[in-house]
Amino acid sequence: MFKRINKLQIELPVPDHPDPNAAAAVQELLGGRFGEMSTLNNYLFQSFNFRQKKKLKPFYDLIASITAEEVGHVELVSNTINLLLTGSTVPGDPDSTPLRNAVDKRNTYHFIANAQTALPGDSMGKAWSGDYVFNSGNLLLDLLHNFFLECGARTHKMRVYEMTDHPVVREMIGYLLVRGGVHITAYAKAIDIVTGVDVTKMLPIPNLDNRKFETARKFEEQGVHLRLYTFSDQDYKDIAMIWKGKHPLDGKPLEVIEGTPEGGPIPDLEEVPEEFAPGISKEDFMEIAKRLQQSAGL
Repeated sequence: MFKRINKLQIELPVPDHPDPNAAAAVQELLGGRFGEMSTLNNYLFQSFNFRQKKKLKPFYDLIASITAEEVGHVELVSNTINLLLTGSTVPGDPDSTPLRNAVDKRNTYHFIANAQTALPGDSMGKAWSGDYVFNSGNLLLDLLHNFFLECGARTHKMRVYEMTDHPVVREMIGYLLVRGGVHITAYAKAIDIVTGVDVTKMLPIPNLDNRKFETARKFEEQGVHLRLYTFSDQDYKDIAMIWKGKHPLDGKPLEVIEGTPEGGPIPDLEEVPEEFAPGISKEDFMEIAKRLQQSAGL
């Protein structure tokens, strides 16, 4: 089962301006073929369907713990999109076309369907598909696929990073480049244990070090690239049988952390009256508060 913590894995900066077109590009990192919804659901179903969980426990623990981290990555990218869309329009009488700004944006669906929030789709508006999930039942084949998937995800993050200098996007991508690098290395080390082939010699893919990216460099200086989290209070500790030794790129010692990153606050989105969201007036709020007090016996 899963336990939810009301935090993001990192704190995102408060934006001083919206950028809906950047939000459209970031959608690829959420609902594209190599987006966080794909990494999450690939590992989720591989962990559900894993055979011989006890006999091959370190590999099961690896996929299971990374699954939990990917839930937080979906959450982080979604909140980035939300912050990029915040302030895109202004309230007004319906006849004043308060949503007129949306007409010229790349993804008008952000404004029509979701009241200026993230969508489970890619940068072109195509909905995420379960066809992106690969679960062969063969351990080595799944590990190879996961290694490839993370390298593809890294490529897309690097390209979106180069599309926009918005500080919220850069902070999020910098962090995910580092954490994705951890997953790439972890799967490479797992393949090495299964086959004896040192896949880490292929890294980095693409051939560009994370330290070339300013925000990724910041997180690496904090040692974020050295840590693999169990994302559990008591379980999945056998990832230490795989995540051990030294980092293949800088030679620093790897570390397993029991639990989760410290994290940061989840943004509290303001109302958007022109989108009727959340659709609770001051009078409605007072009535709701009264009913909640009555329900609590106050």
